[in-house]
Amino acid sequence: MASENTDQATEANERGEQASQPIDGNQSGATPDKPAQKKVAKARTQTNVKPSRFPGRAADALENVSAYAKLNKTEMVLKRLRQAKGATVEMLMEETGWQAHSVRGFLSAVVRKRLDLDLRSDVGKDGVRRYRINDTNKDA
Repeated sequence: MASENTDQATEANERGEQASQPIDGNQSGATPDKPAQKKVAKARTQTNVKPSRFPGRAADALENVSAYAKLNKTEMVLKRLRQAKGATVEMLMEETGWQAHSVRGFLSAVVRKRLDLDLRSDVGKDGVRRYRINDTNKDA
C-alpha cells in the first residue's frame, strides 16, 4: 500500500499534479484545496490558556479589588453629598467616571433605598439641580 502511494505521488509529481492520496499514510484526504476536517475541528477546541497553579486566587483577587473600588466610589459620592452645597450629577460623573444615568441610578437605589438616607434634590438660582444628604432628621 505504501509503495502504491509513493508511485502515485511520483507520477503525479512528474505531471505537476497533486497525488490523490496523502503520501504519509494519513487517510484524512486533505489536499491544498480542501483541509482535513479532523485538524480543523481539533484547532477549534484547543486553547492557549495555561491552567493556573492556584486556580481560585486570581478570581478572589479580582473580586476583592472590584469590591474595594466600589466602596471607595460609594464613600466619595457620600462625602460629596454630605457637603452643605451638595453635588450635581456632573460633579459626581467626574468623580466616579460613571455616566449620568448610572449616577442617578446609584442615588436612587443605593443612597435612598439600600442605605435609607434622606436624599434631597434642590434646583438652585442658576438652574442646576443639586443633590445632598440631609442628616439632621436621622439624629432624632
